[in-house]
Amino acid sequence: MAHTRWLDDEEQRTWRAFLSAQRLVSDKVERRLQAGAGMPQAYYEILVRLSEAPERTLRMSVLADCALSSRSRVSHAVARMEEAGWIERRSCPTDRRGQLAHLTDAGFAVLEAAAPDHVESVREALFDGLSPEHRSALREACEAVVAHLSGGGSWPVTGDSGPEGPEPARAS
Repeated sequence: MAHTRWLDDEEQRTWRAFLSAQRLVSDKVERRLQAGAGMPQAYYEILVRLSEAPERTLRMSVLADCALSSRSRVSHAVARMEEAGWIERRSCPTDRRGQLAHLTDAGFAVLEAAAPDHVESVREALFDGLSPEHRSALREACEAVVAHLSGGGSWPVTGDSGPEGPEPARAS
């Protein structure tokens, strides 16, 4: 039987503080985005990722990776936003099985309208309670966790973010 590496008092306190902070920030931002823009944070994240991509287009698999979400969850969300006219799905010209997600002008307008209130809610929920030193320490700690959990990868997802996306990740 494996030896359990129990959390010491400091680790337990850190873990519980992290969970509480993450839930409180996420809940506040989610509620405000739902009330103001009528969309969940997951949809907002997808719209942002597409708005930052060349030609506002990403391969669906790259979009899922960028959003740290499953491909099926992103596909479902894109289908809903496609119905609303915010995103168009297109066939990938270099891979018959691949699909591209393209942010429409209507979707970009929705994002532009939601962004100011969303940014303010993030500022109020997270940054207003932190000193510059705390902000830096939080960023560094989060980047270290992401690097650890992604096998040394970085956040945000980098590389060729064009419609073709980066080479698919290979399982080792």
